[in-house]
Amino acid sequence: MSVSLVAVPDFGRVLLSPDCLTPVAGSRIRGSMTGMTEEIRAEMVANVSKVVAHEGDSVTDGAEIVILESMKMEIPAVAHHAGRVTKVAVAEGDVVQEGDLIAVVE
Repeated sequence: MSVSLVAVPDFGRVLLSPDCLTPVAGSRIRGSMTGMTEEIRAEMVANVSKVVAHEGDSVTDGAEIVILESMKMEIPAVAHHAGRVTKVAVAEGDVVQEGDLIAVVE
């Protein structure tokens, strides 16, 4: 099954299931962009399951930065534009709260 990304004003992107076109729980990642700097923040309380990208890595639009886990679901935190990861503020095993900084992409 494929999943598409759709832009949602004021909320970044939300993953949609093509079968029913309803949001997949916890898939929204908030971000604020100034110029070409993006702060990727946690949308909900979750555990950091895996850090995929590290400081200095080049990433593409939609690339996974970290994988969060909440309520037995894996939630990818993704970059919303191509760039370089300048900061990863979490480590595997950390617990993030809603709004916590996950990473910065420039």
